Amino acid sequence: MTDPRSHDSLIAALGAELAPVRRLPPPWRRTLGWLLAVAAIAAALFWHYGAGGMLARWRGTPDLAWAGIGALLTAVGAAWAAFALAVPGRSARWAWLPLPGALLWIGASGLGCLRGWVAPATHVAALREAPDCLAFIVAFSVPLSALLVWLLRRAAPLRPVLTAVLAGLASAAASATLLEICHAFDASATDLAMHALAVALVVAANAAMGGRLLSKAA
Repeated sequence: MTDPRSHDSLIAALGAELAPVRRLPPPWRRTLGWLLAVAAIAAALFWHYGAGGMLARWRGTPDLAWAGIGALLTAVGAAWAAFALAVPGRSARWAWLPLPGALLWIGASGLGCLRGWVAPATHVAALREAPDCLAFIVAFSVPLSALLVWLLRRAAPLRPVLTAVLAGLASAAASATLLEICHAFDASATDLAMHALAVALVVAANAAMGGRLLSKAA
């Protein structure tokens, strides 16, 4: 007959080696922490460029302002959805959270191509100038994506690729929001195409690289 004391000793020995697990903050708090990094970059850009040019463009053409607001809402929704999906048991329907902001972003941006006038203090981007927007969005998306993936790895998401896609969308949308601070071009088909290409590149890179990193974490 097995000695119960040996079982108790074994359980006590195993329990003594267990390290306490720190509970993760709720998704909204983790989203807020990431947004603080975005806000710090925005503060640096405002310090360098000022807010006058952006506000002048927004006063003259409100659709540019609505596009910026839509990009910001997309960034917040996508980041929140990514952190929510990183919690086991959360529904995949969280992935739809950034959709309203994305529709506003896309719709308001598209209005720029239908207007018959140019926003104050801006001009329509030439083909050689539009890639600057792509470079800006991609460049700022790299550190923002890296930070998001690092934060998400602690949660070991069960849907790593979908979570990484949302992280890429959040980073690209946040970078597009930051671009509004120093964006000198009015909305045009060429400029919007560069924005769309930049967002697609960031999302695809996150799906490939971020998805692998989050899979290893799981």
